[in-house]
Parts: sequence; C-alpha cells; structure tokens
Amino acid sequence: MIEFFHPALLFIVGALPIPFLRGSVRKTWLLLIPVLAIIAVATMQMGNYGATTFLGQEILTARVDKLSVVFALVFTIMALIGMVYALHIKNHGEHVAAFVYIGSALGVVFAGDYLTLFVFWEGMAFASAYLVFAQGGVAATRAGFRYLMVHVTGGVVLLGGVVLYGVTTGSVLFGPIEGALGLATYLILAGFMLNAAVPPLNAWLTDAYPEATVTGAVFMSAFTTKTAVYVLARGFPGTELLVWFGVAMAIYGVIFAVLENDCRRLLAYHIISQVGYMVVGIGIGTEMAINGAASHAFAHIIYKSLLFMGAGAVIYVTGARKLTELGGLYKTMPLTVALYMIGALAISAFPFFSGFVTKSMVIAAAGNDNRALIVLLLTLASSGTFLHTGLKLPYYMFFGKDRGLRVREPPRNMLVAMSMAAVLCVAIGLFPEPLYALLPYAVAFEPYTATHITESLGILMFTALGFVLLLKALDPKNTISLDTDWFYRKGARAFMWFARKPLARYEEAVSDVSETAALPFMHSAAAAGLRMDVHVVDAIVNGVARAILRGGAVLRRLQTGVVTNYAAAMIAGLIAAIAIFAVAWK
Repeated sequence: MIEFFHPALLFIVGALPIPFLRGSVRKTWLLLIPVLAIIAVATMQMGNYGATTFLGQEILTARVDKLSVVFALVFTIMALIGMVYALHIKNHGEHVAAFVYIGSALGVVFAGDYLTLFVFWEGMAFASAYLVFAQGGVAATRAGFRYLMVHVTGGVVLLGGVVLYGVTTGSVLFGPIEGALGLATYLILAGFMLNAAVPPLNAWLTDAYPEATVTGAVFMSAFTTKTAVYVLARGFPGTELLVWFGVAMAIYGVIFAVLENDCRRLLAYHIISQVGYMVVGIGIGTEMAINGAASHAFAHIIYKSLLFMGAGAVIYVTGARKLTELGGLYKTMPLTVALYMIGALAISAFPFFSGFVTKSMVIAAAGNDNRALIVLLLTLASSGTFLHTGLKLPYYMFFGKDRGLRVREPPRNMLVAMSMAAVLCVAIGLFPEPLYALLPYAVAFEPYTATHITESLGILMFTALGFVLLLKALDPKNTISLDTDWFYRKGARAFMWFARKPLARYEEAVSDVSETAALPFMHSAAAAGLRMDVHVVDAIVNGVARAILRGGAVLRRLQTGVVTNYAAAMIAGLIAAIAIFAVAWK
C-alpha cells in the first residue's frame, strides 16, 4: 500500500494532456483527477516524505499531519465541485490554469520547507492570473497585470524573508516561528499576509476577482486566501498582531461591502471579512481557536464558492453584474435563487448551516480567552455579513425592481455543482462531528446550545428588521469605491509620468550634450590617437624591425660554412675578452 502520493502531482501532471483531449474524454479526465486526489488525501498516512538536501539545506517535500490534511481535503473537494461547474467551458487554457493553480495550492499545504513552499506559492500566482486574463478585455487585462504586480512583489518579499531566515537560523524547514519576530520573520509574515488580503494589502483581491472569468472566480475564491490562512496557522500561531489585523479585516470587509454595486466585488469584500475570523483564531493561538480557524476555512471554501457560483450563473445568463442592472430574476431562475440562499445562510452563520458550527468556534475561543472586545466586534461583523450577503445582494439581484430580464437557468453542470456545495453547507451544519474529527486538536465545543441558538437568531432577526427599515438607504448606487489600490494605481501613473516626462527629458538632454560636446571631443581624441599610432608607435616598431633585419643580414654573411674561419673568430673573441679583463683588472 502506498503511504503517500502527492496530490499536487495529479493536478500539475494531469494538466498536460488537457489541450489534446476532446468532448466526453476531456470531461471525464477533468473529473477523474479531482476524485483521485480526494482518495489520495483520504488514504495518506501521517508523516514526513521526500526529505533531501539542496545547496546544503534540508528539504522536506511533504509534511502530512492533521492540519495539512484538513486543508488538502477541502481543496480537493472544491476542485471536484469547481470542475463540475466548469465542464461546459471549451477554453482548455482555463482548465490547465485551474489544474496548475489547485496543484500549487496543494503543494503549499504539504510543503515542509520554505523553498518548496515558495516554488508552489509563485505557481499559484501565475496560474491564477491566467484566470483573470482569460476573461479578455481591457479591464480584465489591466486587473490581471495589477494582480501579478502585487503577487510578484509579495513573492520577492517572501523570498527575501526566507533567505534571511535560512542565513540566521541555518535551516529553511517550515514550522512554527519560535522566539521574538525579527526582520526575516516579519518579511515572511508580510508575504503571507498579502495573500491573506490583510488590509492594507487587500485591494488586489477586490480588484481582480470581479474581472476573472465566471468559473475562474470560483476557483480563486477558494484557494489563494485559504493557503495563506494555512501557512499563517502553521508558522505564526499565537501571534498577537494577527488578532487585531483579523478584527480589522472582519470589519473592513463589511464596511466596504455596503458601498458596492458589483455583485462579485461585494462577495470579494466578504472574503476579506470572513478570512478575518480565521486570522483572529490563528492570532489567539489556543487549541480551540486554531480548530475554529481551520474549520471555518473548510466551511468558508464551500459556501463562498457556492455564492460565487450563484453570482457567476447570473452573470453567465444575463451578462450583467451590477445590482443596479439586475432584479426580478427569481421568476426564471428559482433554482439558482434557492441554491444561492443556502450559501447566504451558511456565511451568515444561521443555525443548521455550516457557518454556524465553525464561525462560532472562533468567537467562543475569543470569549474563553477573555477578549470581550474581540467577541463584540466579530459579532457585529457577522451581523453585517447577513445584512449584505444574505439580504441586500439576493434582494437586489433576484428580487427588487424587475429589469425585464427573461433568462433561463444556467447549464445543468453549473446547477449540479451548486447543489453539491449546497448539500455540504447543510450537511456540515447538521452533522459537524465528521468535520470536527478532522481538526488538528480534540474538539471540546458544542454549537447547538439553547443560548447560542437564541442569541444567533436574535441578532439575525434584528439585522433583518434593520434591513427592512433601512431598505431605501441601502439601495445600490452606480458608483466606484476607492480602496487601497488607489495608491498603487496613482503611484503607477506618477511613475509613468516621471518616466515619460522628467526622465525622458533628462535622457534627451544628456543625449544632446553628448552629441554636441562629448562626441566631437571623442572624435578628435580618436583622430589624435590614430596619428600617434601611425607616426610614432608604428615608426618605432618599424625602425626596430629594420635594425633586426640588418643585423640578421650581417650574421648571414658571417656564416661561411668554413671551420677555420669559425675557429679564427673564436680565437679573436677569446683574445678580446682577455684584453677587456686585463684592462678592467688594472
């Protein structure tokens, strides 16, 4: 029996034949690889695999423990759901990019050292960027380049931290950071936080995800931020700084979602908010908090993908994505509405749905750690999530003002994928024990208590009442929200202005000076050098050569071939030498 087969290889190698497959063969292949990956993860044995050395450093290709398995399992499940959702896509490039993206995410999850992690980390960035570029158009192309710019910069920061960490510690093995944080660990933390979309490093997410393809956005909602959650849980558990960053994320995402008109951009802001709960759990660092972060990541991947699939289905059949352009779709898309609402109730932590049994574990961990302010702020953020994702977005997208859009349900495979995710949202909510059994530590948490249920329902119902009373004020506006991407957008424009104006003028001035002053001087110097070479150097060389030739001619005449002549010359030379010696001796 094989103890471990790396599921990343299944996807990365499995991507190679996709362009050459057609029809039902390709569809079968696209579903077979995720199924095999699920089996590989479910049957692998705990332990370390692929240990070797590289450049004098110990490399560990794969570390299998309960933390890596719970993330790997939900990644492979999501890969299957996403591939079902994307079966109708004929662009094989999207499928190849999705496979490489998923494989790279799995490579990060199992990486036992920073070098292996970095290779797969960058693989995720480039593969996912293609899912933005594949949409086509100016907006998607620009968003894709901004996405790459941010992630390549984050990769450089991460690599710098890894190199410094290896130099200072003598090891690049990936594990919990011990002791005080130094420059190396801060750089690593910054690289991880960028992928987690921690403000102010968050704008790449809400910039790129709405511009990706309908199916590409589903994959992107599942993997990049959750791999960041995993590496934070692996490397920085109990880091107090993360508690406050996580709370800021939870509130930040909810506030910006209020301002949004684009349905997928609104959902993208709630990714930031929900990942904030996970970051808080990691920062608290207790066993319950880490369990809460891991379980909420598991549930979040499923329900958030369901929400993006629902919004994507609407975009697919209508071509519209702004709430001000949508409405009245419940008449012709009842299945999409029902499935979307299951995801909305799950993300809102409604009782008997997945978010209720995972998000509440993080909040309970904060309460057990005597962090009353954190509990209050996370509860407020949860209320805001229901207000926008569970009420505002579905109301204006499916109900609200009838825009006269008469469209059909999306393709059957998209509905099947949404149904798979919806079933999991309900199943996890009703039967959380199988998920709890996967978590890194033993679970001592009971979500279904009378107090918890009544408190949650009270907050949710109060939020619904507020929505009804403030409905007019919540009407979406056809505006654009400014986020932290404003700084690098404006910064890039300023840089281009600098390059095209002052820098170009400086270069032109330098060229003018060189042409009017430097080049004539250099030409004159070159001409003088040529004259020196011809009239002085060549004259000396030629004179020496002629002297040598004359000396050679004299020697040739002396070489008569008569022995007596040579003997006489030797005797004459000897007499001359004796004479010189005698004179010098006196």
